[in-house]
Amino acid sequence: MKPTDSFVNPLLTDLYQLTMAYAYWKNGRDTDEAIFDLFFRKNPFGGEFTIFSGLEEVLRFISDFKFTDDQIDYIKQIMPGCDEGFFNWLKTADCSKIKIYAIKEGTIVFPLIPLIRVQGPLGVAQLLETTLLTLVNYSSLITTNAARHRIAAGTDKILLEFGLRRAQGPDGGISASRYSYIGCFDGTSNVLAGKLFGIPVKGTHAHSFVQSYQGLEDVKDHTIIDPDGKEHDFVKMVFNIRKELDFNNTNQGELCAFIAYAQSFPNNFLALVDSYDTLNSGVPNFICVALALARIGYKPVGVRLDSGDLAYLSKEVRKIFKRVSEQQDINIADLTIVASNDINEQTLLSLNQQGHEINSFGIGTNLVTCQTQPALGCVYKLVEIKGKPRIKLSQDIGKITIPGKKEAYRLIGEDGRPVMDIMIQVGQQPPRVGEKILCRHPFSETTRAYVTPAGVIPLHECVWDEELKVSLRTLIEIKQYVLKQLNMLREDHLRALNPTPYKISVSSELYDFIHRLWLEEAPIMEIK
Repeated sequence: MKPTDSFVNPLLTDLYQLTMAYAYWKNGRDTDEAIFDLFFRKNPFGGEFTIFSGLEEVLRFISDFKFTDDQIDYIKQIMPGCDEGFFNWLKTADCSKIKIYAIKEGTIVFPLIPLIRVQGPLGVAQLLETTLLTLVNYSSLITTNAARHRIAAGTDKILLEFGLRRAQGPDGGISASRYSYIGCFDGTSNVLAGKLFGIPVKGTHAHSFVQSYQGLEDVKDHTIIDPDGKEHDFVKMVFNIRKELDFNNTNQGELCAFIAYAQSFPNNFLALVDSYDTLNSGVPNFICVALALARIGYKPVGVRLDSGDLAYLSKEVRKIFKRVSEQQDINIADLTIVASNDINEQTLLSLNQQGHEINSFGIGTNLVTCQTQPALGCVYKLVEIKGKPRIKLSQDIGKITIPGKKEAYRLIGEDGRPVMDIMIQVGQQPPRVGEKILCRHPFSETTRAYVTPAGVIPLHECVWDEELKVSLRTLIEIKQYVLKQLNMLREDHLRALNPTPYKISVSSELYDFIHRLWLEEAPIMEIK
């Protein structure tokens, strides 16, 4: 397997990973068995859930991890003075002795729970850090952002990702298209992402297309072929309908642009109607062309609004559609209304409050740039070396790590919904259905609860051990899994305003272990 992005290779790392690897090798520690946890400390966007993504690309990177001679020559240039033996070691470095345990991609996850556990020789495991973080951080952030937009819009709306032109470079644009689709969007405008990942590609025309038409002289062919192969004078039909409906004061260049676009795409006619005046020109012009299409057997799609008061305009457009339908023998009342124009999660929530008539949203900048939070903040921490647990301490409780080799379980309540996640030490008895277990906050002595789970879901599985240990799923399969996860979680955990925190716990044994090691490693202050 190869990474999707050619930039993803062993050099996609920070220099200090290479300097540490050299120091490990120099001191004969590169083969020491190490365990690293990749996790995050806080949910993004002021919410209480995150969706884990990027695992497939992690596995592609692991399977392809190998330094080329050219890459090693470059490392020699930036690390002059290092022993030649280190570069010989780099030539042999691979992930054949690495084991990866991970949570299933698309799973709703929470702080402190390891998303990925890396086990293997210290030197190689250290070299994986930066690349794994960059493959998980942005992908999980985008997927979570997309899911939040989906929750805000509702399940009955079409969501399209339109962010390529505003994304952080071409690689960011491709990733945004891929992971917004996993996060429950329905399609993308990104043609390359459609080819690479099988994502439905959607789009209509821009304002420049409308502006390029000034009058009938720009419509070179006045005819159209209906679905039965019969030719019609399409321009004449449109202008007759215009006269019939008394829409004679609209912008004629815009009308001609719509005619030309409908001739080109009679089965997919969706027009951008705000180039000049949405209600007094764009929508009437669209209706003239749409009715002409409908009368010869085609089904027009609808309109796109890209500016103005979207709630108000959508309601007015729907009123016009309904009024014309009552006057004609053709029903256009239910045509699609698409909205764009810098939409974000808060815009969607506001539109819902205003009772809009929008069927589909094109969302770009605020989705792909993650407007409210640009980074997730996953970290990669050493938790065990040569069988001995390690802990990182800090005056900031949130930055203390949970030491040792751990696995996590999701405890399910009687209503079939998750109650909390619990971490235990590997080798400890896992929680069992119907058996009461004491769940403790990792760092707060008095925060604890007994839980008798109606269901127990193991969260970690071995995904790599010398070779791939799981089957890779399609994007649509992961997307369906994400939808299932969202439907399973309680609504108060998902809501945008003041969501209820989801509980993360450890077993009593792991709690005692953490605090014992904490006391052992923390220096005792001496006051004089």
